[in-house]
Amino acid sequence: MRRPMLDMKDIVIEGIDDYLLGLLPGRDEVLREMEERADREQIPIIGPAVGRVLYQYAQLVGAKRIFELGSAIGYSTIWLARACPEAEVFYTDGNPKNAEDAKGYFERAGVAGRITAQVGDALDLLQKTEGEFDLIFNDVDKHDYPRVFKLAVPRLRKGGLFITDNALWSGRVLKQPEADDRNTPAIQEFNRLIYFSQEVFSTILPLRDGVAVCQKL
Repeated sequence: MRRPMLDMKDIVIEGIDDYLLGLLPGRDEVLREMEERADREQIPIIGPAVGRVLYQYAQLVGAKRIFELGSAIGYSTIWLARACPEAEVFYTDGNPKNAEDAKGYFERAGVAGRITAQVGDALDLLQKTEGEFDLIFNDVDKHDYPRVFKLAVPRLRKGGLFITDNALWSGRVLKQPEADDRNTPAIQEFNRLIYFSQEVFSTILPLRDGVAVCQKL
């Protein structure tokens, strides 16, 4: 029998997640609409608390080239593009409908001119895109996380950031995975990789579903 997903209260003190969300300033019409749609249609997005983390870190490193692995309807893409008004941002998703919807949101958010939207396997697209990046954000299928780490880190400039969502996987990283679970062991391996790697300095923030932040040494 598959174990149920754990609640946020199993990761942080009960009520903290709601408290933080309640503190956040309001978002504009585009982001609010995307949040409501994601909740209604069960579309995975990072949400506004993690959006602010991406925004802050992108600004801190002065990102000029940003690559996003797994962008869905483009919610996180907008946070990244707005953080660095001169940055070139690469959107990737395997679903053409997601990409079309994202382009509409980018236009309305005023960032479309700096975003290259690509449809296909995010890791293949990363390998086909030349040059170094200041920030790579990872939110692809979880069983691919160890492979993402090995492909993404070499593409960062020194001092660049590799940021990954769902590093705590709703608390399931604490459990012994079931035999048919590909995702949990992959995230557990990923977390070991980032902390023991000599290529990056890493932390995992226990915010929402866990945000891993790795800086290229």
